[in-house]
Amino acid sequence: MKNLLFILLFIVMENTVSAQFSQDPLPYAFDALEPSIDKTTMEIHYGRHHKAYADNLNKAVAGTPQEKLSLLDLQKSVTAQTPPAIRNNGGGVWNHNFFFNGLAPNAGGEPKGALGEAITATWGSFTQFKEEFKKASLGRFGSGWVWLSVAGGKLVIQSTPNQDNPLMPVSEVKGTPVLSLDVWEHAYYLKYQNKRADYTDSFWNVVNWNLANELYGKALK
Repeated sequence: MKNLLFILLFIVMENTVSAQFSQDPLPYAFDALEPSIDKTTMEIHYGRHHKAYADNLNKAVAGTPQEKLSLLDLQKSVTAQTPPAIRNNGGGVWNHNFFFNGLAPNAGGEPKGALGEAITATWGSFTQFKEEFKKASLGRFGSGWVWLSVAGGKLVIQSTPNQDNPLMPVSEVKGTPVLSLDVWEHAYYLKYQNKRADYTDSFWNVVNWNLANELYGKALK
């Protein structure tokens, strides 16, 4: 009997996954971003896709040095030698935390303050900035992300494949993210089907510019 209990305890321990890395709580209801982002998409995106990245990341880092890192430091430690399961799932958790926090109900419109001024100074107008952002969205072949980042003290628009982000040393253009758009199909296909352009246009209705402004200020320090 003791041997059986020991075996059962060992099995439980072997299958226990560290929960160090987790999803940030969603800061609004699933239907709060409608009609720009529908309730069903949010439920699946956050409750299944995002959760799967967190679960799989905790499995991938168990027993490795990366297990002791913060999620932010994990992104900054990614190299070409980082195991794909850690790189992809780690990026999946961080990117989605950043993306969901960067959205808000009753938001959108044109950015104000320092960020708004910097966007106008860099691209000439908010309208032109949106056009360049859309080009990056439509130009990302397959799955990935579009970012507004600070690099070298200047704003840049860039896109990354899969679950990579500008914090990773392997990123083509490194920087500190201020704003992001998820252009994986699971982020928009239920409502927009293959119309990524329409999804990108609707994104501006739910951007949390207050947070983006805050992040921009911190990135300049």
